[in-house]
Amino acid sequence: MVNTLGSIASLSLAMALGTEALAATFDRESKDQHWITSWYAAPQPSWDAAFVLPANVPAYLNNQSLRENVRLSAGGKRIRLVFSNRYGKEPVLIGEVRIGLPDKGRPCQRLSFSGQPGISILPGATVTSDPLPLPVEPLADVSVTTYLPSRTPIASFHWGNQQTMQVTAGRATEAPYAKGGDRVEGRLFLSAVMVEAAEKRRTVVALGDSITDGNGSTPDANRRWPDYLAKRLAPYGVGVANAGISGARLVSDGMGQNALARLEHDVLSQPGVSDVVVLLGINDIGWPGSPFAPNEAPMTLDRLTAAYRQLVSAAHVRGVRVTAATLPPFERALEGTPFAGHYSHDKEQLRKRFNEWIRTAGVFDAVIDFDALLRDPANPRRIRKDFDSGDHLHPGDEGYRAMAEAIDLTSLTKSAKPIPSVRKALK
Repeated sequence: MVNTLGSIASLSLAMALGTEALAATFDRESKDQHWITSWYAAPQPSWDAAFVLPANVPAYLNNQSLRENVRLSAGGKRIRLVFSNRYGKEPVLIGEVRIGLPDKGRPCQRLSFSGQPGISILPGATVTSDPLPLPVEPLADVSVTTYLPSRTPIASFHWGNQQTMQVTAGRATEAPYAKGGDRVEGRLFLSAVMVEAAEKRRTVVALGDSITDGNGSTPDANRRWPDYLAKRLAPYGVGVANAGISGARLVSDGMGQNALARLEHDVLSQPGVSDVVVLLGINDIGWPGSPFAPNEAPMTLDRLTAAYRQLVSAAHVRGVRVTAATLPPFERALEGTPFAGHYSHDKEQLRKRFNEWIRTAGVFDAVIDFDALLRDPANPRRIRKDFDSGDHLHPGDEGYRAMAEAIDLTSLTKSAKPIPSVRKALK
């Protein structure tokens, strides 16, 4: 009995020492790893046919593969992918995922999840792949092919035609660069790409609506203002995560949850986040009384400013700096379309008062005056013609470029060490 107890005690001690050694090794490895978000697409709940805009995604997929391209911001020596079922009510089974660099022409590599080739995403959850030793350069394009082997309802997605994907029958992971299949707008399940930087770097999150998501820019060309900002920040090793959602609002839910409801997921939980640039409010002002929200009461300045103060408080508690952007002009917004009613004299007066509060309240760490940048000098209620996409609400490619170039990088690059090779390559 004594020997047995002694053996158990020795075994317990050895196990404890082994566990401590394993924990110490894991702790050292974790401290040496610097993961940041290099690309992001904010999930949003799908909607039914009663909403004024079509979702333009299938109700479900079954034994099909998704092929999509992603433009990274920061580079790194290893890579992880994140898939989301945030608004789903059923598990989503991923059978296999492969990733490659189409410009390099190399075979794609298969990702694993906890050592397995596939995984089930529980309702409301996300999954993160194991690290893959795939070195990627700043602003690299990566190709991702995801196989869904069983019937998969689409309840959580990212809407918009600024990026398209191919949906093909069967398992297409063996030929990930092949052309063909049905064209689907937006993103399905893939929500983030993280990279392991060689040294501690950080990520700037752009939190906004369709103007941040890039509506009005050339599809599949990466010409949103966060894309142009990513190019400016690449020489500093700073990543950019685009958390823009078309129809997003600051105070109320829209084509996605309100800003405070999604702040934790889309901003504060991003690895490496140091700053958030917020451009929200135009849908809070424009939607009430329009076809988007015909029975909704007009927005008020107090509600907008209270929400912004709460957002800043939540970010500052987590050590995240907040830059606010003024709302661009929107006279004649969506004029001549089924969505007319977005603009009115009273809404314009609220936009002006809100912008003045953003400029003068002293609530934010920095302010970007997109209103002053984009407005027509001859009529400050409208976007300049050369910056207008044509719908008088969203900028076009040149407008988005100008927005990114107007951002002062001083605070966003504070203490960041420049990468000479990247700066030289981008010249």
